[in-house]
Amino acid sequence: MKFAKPTKFAAIEFLFVFAASIVLGSCSRPGQSALAITHVTLIDATGSAPQPDTTVLIADHRIVSVGPSKMTDIPRNAQILDATGKFLIPGLADMHAHLTGSGEPAGSREFILPLLIANGITTVREMGGYLESLIPLRHDIEGGKRLGPQIFFAGPYLDGSPPSFQPSLVVTNSVEAAEDVHQLVARGVDFIKVQSVLSRDAYFAIARACRQEHITFVGHVPDAVTAAEASDAGQKSIEHLTGVLRACAKDEPHLMREQIHNSRRKETPAGSRARELAVERELLQTYSGTKAAELMAKFVHNQTWQVPTLILLRNLAYAKPEIDRSDNPAAKYVPRKLLEQWLAVRHKQNEGWASQEFAVRAALLQRSIQLVGTMQASGVQIMAGTDTGAPYVFPGFALHDELALLMRAGLTPMQALQAATKNPADFLGETKTQGTVEPGKFADLLLLDGNPLDDIHNTRKIRAVILRGKLLDRPAVDEMLSTVEKFSAAH
Repeated sequence: MKFAKPTKFAAIEFLFVFAASIVLGSCSRPGQSALAITHVTLIDATGSAPQPDTTVLIADHRIVSVGPSKMTDIPRNAQILDATGKFLIPGLADMHAHLTGSGEPAGSREFILPLLIANGITTVREMGGYLESLIPLRHDIEGGKRLGPQIFFAGPYLDGSPPSFQPSLVVTNSVEAAEDVHQLVARGVDFIKVQSVLSRDAYFAIARACRQEHITFVGHVPDAVTAAEASDAGQKSIEHLTGVLRACAKDEPHLMREQIHNSRRKETPAGSRARELAVERELLQTYSGTKAAELMAKFVHNQTWQVPTLILLRNLAYAKPEIDRSDNPAAKYVPRKLLEQWLAVRHKQNEGWASQEFAVRAALLQRSIQLVGTMQASGVQIMAGTDTGAPYVFPGFALHDELALLMRAGLTPMQALQAATKNPADFLGETKTQGTVEPGKFADLLLLDGNPLDDIHNTRKIRAVILRGKLLDRPAVDEMLSTVEKFSAAH
């Protein structure tokens, strides 16, 4: 799997702390600086208990040392941040976002990226976008020309005909699968993203092509494939629980046939909605705990990760429209024209819906939340993602909503925190450089006014963001938000 990472450092990481300590000891080279975060309560996301009165030393974009404040020598010329009464956690990761769907090139640069950073998100898994924008954007961030999170991306989707979304490459056979996967690998994508309309033949051809190219694939479970088959085929992560609840039904083949037939029928919106509602009711009525346990065991055995995006399911799939109101405090950071588009989409989706239909959707949401709790208890690996770029999924802010929803599903505060820190690093193969607060790792950190282990909502109480060692204090974060608000008001 091709991930952009500083392999030179990874190869000699055992020397890093020693070398960095020399830099800190002298602090004499031009351009070198050190940052000391003192007297902080550290929550390192390893699962260890909080460490009170800790000092974290940072130099050259990395964490140099972590230890008790009274035993830590601070370099003479270091910048000191007294964090008494504060809590330090790793920078957060949003593992399902779309950066290029809001008007390029200004959209991602002037709107989405600043909101991610202001909310403490320092890593993003980009799950389907335009490489013409993503490649230069990542280069700008890595080259220091623009503040932004570390980006891992898929590029265009692989989907059937007609595709569900753009940008997409249509795949209908093994030749197209091999050509498209090879082309995307050559362009530097980090993984392949599959979508819902793929045929069975095309899907399994993509799986074979990915194995041949030594790259992982992630995404939706297509309508024509079962979640168990996707897991056995090597799909590394399943998004939005696609196909998962269906796989827990007593008669999955029947539900599959109904879903496929519904998608192909040309009916009035009311007729299509009625058939969809019938399938949803059957999903609720035929849920099998035994089938669910078998599926969870398969996910654990195959190491199939889950990114539930419960915030998306709540906002767009199941819940009543009043929770999507545009008077959300975060709405002022979204361009006016984009808010208007979101509102139009919601009106179209909800037109003619009756209260009983919303009741079924609400019940499905609750069952999905319970299913995430079952996954966690079964040992299935879970990551936090939002589907940022979708209507009413407010960039940056939505990840904090997702953490609260994961706790509602039954995760502990530490497990929810790890879903946005340690787990993404494990998934990406980046545990040597990120995910926890330890010496040698990138200095991507979040300083909070409250303890997230007492209340996960405290991840919103941001005092400062440290991005690759660069300190963005509260005034800097507020200025960033103010700039976004002005841009959004004008667009």
